[in-house]
Amino acid sequence: MISAGDYLTLALWAWAAVSALMLILWLISLQTKNAGIVDVGWTFGLLLCAVVYCILADGYPLRKVLLLGMVGIWAVRLGGYLFFTRVWRQPEEGRYRQIRQDWKTNINLKFFFFFEFQALLDAVLSLPFLFAATNATPVISWIEYLGVALWAVSIGGEAAADAQLNAFKKNPANKGKTCRVGLWNYSRHPNYFFEWFIWIAWLIFALGSPHGWIAVICPALMLWFLFKITGIPATEAQALRSRGEDYRQYQQTTSAFVPCFKKTASRV
Repeated sequence: MISAGDYLTLALWAWAAVSALMLILWLISLQTKNAGIVDVGWTFGLLLCAVVYCILADGYPLRKVLLLGMVGIWAVRLGGYLFFTRVWRQPEEGRYRQIRQDWKTNINLKFFFFFEFQALLDAVLSLPFLFAATNATPVISWIEYLGVALWAVSIGGEAAADAQLNAFKKNPANKGKTCRVGLWNYSRHPNYFFEWFIWIAWLIFALGSPHGWIAVICPALMLWFLFKITGIPATEAQALRSRGEDYRQYQQTTSAFVPCFKKTASRV
C-alpha cells in the first residue's frame, strides 16, 4: 500500500525535475527574447512528471504504458505545435509582450519566478499520473479504458482545432481577420474546450486507482485557469488589441467555450 509519504516523495522528485527544465528554458528565453517557450516547457514538463513516476513507482507495467502513451502523444503534439507556431523563428507572442510592458522593472527576474511557477503547477497537475503510475493492480478496469477512449476523442478534437487555426493564419489574405473556420465557427476557443476534456479523461483514468478521486482538483484547476487567468481572458484581450471590431462581433455571435450554434449579434 502506498503511503502519503511515498506519494509526496515521488511528487517532489517530479517537481525537482521540471524545475530544472524550466531553469534551462528560462536561460534560453533570455537569449532569444521569447518567453513563449514557457508554454512548450509546461507541456513537456507534464510528460517529464509522468516519466519520473513511471520510472520510480512500482505500478502495473501495462497501466504505465497506457499512461505514458496518452501523456506522450499529447505532449509531443501540443508541445510541437506550440514550438513551431510560437517559438521557432517566430516573434514573441503578443500576450508576453504585454506582460513585459505591464511588469516594467525586473522583468527577467519576474519571468524566472513565472517559469518556476509553471514547474510547481506541473507537479500539482500531474496528480492523475502519480496515482495511476503507483497502482499495482494487474488488471485495467473498464473506467480506465473509458478514460483512454475519451482522451482519444478529445485529442483528436484539439488537433483538428489547432490545424484549422494554423491553416487560417498561414493564408496572407486572412491577416488581421478572425478565424471562423470549422470548429472555430462554433466556439471561440475549441482548442481549450477539447484540452479541458483531455484533463477530464485523465481524471477518469485515475479513478481506477486508489485515491484517484483526489485528481478532480486537476480539471477544476485547469478550468479556473482557462476562464480566470492565462487562458480565455489573456487570449481575448490580445485578440481585441490586434483585431478590434472584427473580434468584438465574433464575441457577440460565438460561444466562448462549448461549441454550439451561432447567436444573433446585438445591435446598438
